[in-house]
Amino acid sequence: MLKGKIAIVTGSTSGIGLGIARELGRRPRVERVRRRERDRIDPQRHRTPTSVRAIHDGADMSKADAVRGLIAATVEKFGRLDILVNNAGIQFTAPIDEFPAAKWNAILEINLSAAFHGIAAAVPQMKKQRWGRIVNIASAHGLVASTHKAAYVAAKHGLVGLTKVAGLETAGSGVTCNAVCPGWVRTPLVEKQISDIAAQRSISQKEAMKELLAEKQPSSDFVSPAQLGGTVAFLCSAAADQITGTAISVDGGWTAQ
Repeated sequence: MLKGKIAIVTGSTSGIGLGIARELGRRPRVERVRRRERDRIDPQRHRTPTSVRAIHDGADMSKADAVRGLIAATVEKFGRLDILVNNAGIQFTAPIDEFPAAKWNAILEINLSAAFHGIAAAVPQMKKQRWGRIVNIASAHGLVASTHKAAYVAAKHGLVGLTKVAGLETAGSGVTCNAVCPGWVRTPLVEKQISDIAAQRSISQKEAMKELLAEKQPSSDFVSPAQLGGTVAFLCSAAADQITGTAISVDGGWTAQ
């Protein structure tokens, strides 16, 4: 079903984005995956299957023109864009009254506005093709809140809302737009949170990990990047043709509580 498809996965040099890019690349008929990169790349770390052509782009996701330019450059180079996965994101935590305005702006630019600009630029091409898949990587925090994460929660809630609007506006065109809402995923970002808990409470990394999971995730286990990649691949399949404008939780029961 994905033979010859062209995909952009933003923020794919590590963590969730890398897992998604790898899973799409493992699908035997995906021919090209395009990924965004701002820093030096370790070729061994970012290997994709030999049947997949991966191109790394240095677009700055905080800049509207750069995001729209990434879409335009992809269409110009390959003649089409089939799959857009908006995954790039950053995090910062602080109480609202101490939250730096610059951090607020940066999180909304990368976690929300970048997705808007990517979608706005991609939809005309996808409608022209009569086929397209847009997948926004939101979060459990796109559905529920936690303290000290004002900007992140606001951005992810906004991303879920943007997904609904895009799903409605593209309904019946052959284009779908959905959000995936992961719970705790063991990424470098979460590793830092585990280390912070361990340091603050003078406990081991293992104890800190269990404490983090116990607070939110009933399954007591992390979601893996590969599992999220599989979810994205499903949303790109024919089985998901009538799934649009929705948010799919992959969170070990977090938001069922």
